[in-house]
Amino acid sequence: MSNKALIRIVILMMTLALITACIVPPRTNLAVNGSQGGGQKGPGGGPASVARPLLTVDETGSTQVESAQLAAVLDTMTLGELSAEESAALTYMREEEKLAHDVYVTLGEQWQLPIFTNIAGSETTHTEAIKTLLDRYGLADPVAGNGVGVFTDATLQGLYDQLVADGAQSLAAALTVGATIEDLDIVDLEQRIAQTDNADIKLVFSNLMQGSRNHLRAFVSTLERQTGERYQPQYLDQTAYDAIISSDMERGGRGQGRGQR
Repeated sequence: MSNKALIRIVILMMTLALITACIVPPRTNLAVNGSQGGGQKGPGGGPASVARPLLTVDETGSTQVESAQLAAVLDTMTLGELSAEESAALTYMREEEKLAHDVYVTLGEQWQLPIFTNIAGSETTHTEAIKTLLDRYGLADPVAGNGVGVFTDATLQGLYDQLVADGAQSLAAALTVGATIEDLDIVDLEQRIAQTDNADIKLVFSNLMQGSRNHLRAFVSTLERQTGERYQPQYLDQTAYDAIISSDMERGGRGQGRGQR
């Protein structure tokens, strides 16, 4: 074969390669959510896991914190410094969430209504979420060794005793107690969110507040359905309360949720 013929063959092959490159687009990887693109990479260069919500909600409004997902998210966040006010907030809210659990367990045993048992289970995950923050910051756990109805904080002990006594009077009173606890919890969480600059505390408290709004809706609707009575807010102002009750159950998220204020 002559040199001229060899050159013509090489030129032809290069031309065909260029034409093929123009016609066939480069192959793209599918991201983990099913859309095109390279997608985020996880440890070791593999695809990152699909972001899952921190909260799960059932048809009754019972809202649980997903502990494994919360731990995974917190592991990605910077550990800040705590002020005395922030430390006190974590300690207090650990017991306040326990108060909700303990009251619902006690009233559930008396009234045998599923809403108390269901939401008590959710409150276990709420108080454990705050325990995760206590451990993260090396703070002592105020509920360690305390059974149902036992509290380190004297104010919360007195509140528990009063709420259980009130809830024992009638089913309507018991459901009103449930709504009152969630009403108080929303206000306390909102105040403590405003007092911290730490993103991890804001994250946990905001998700707990979202859960409390769902629980408030559940108790209010059950109160009306079971007894015909209407709940009057004890801690929220009327405008904030009406905004919560008039909106749908919130379905969870990594951040602050819908954040009615």
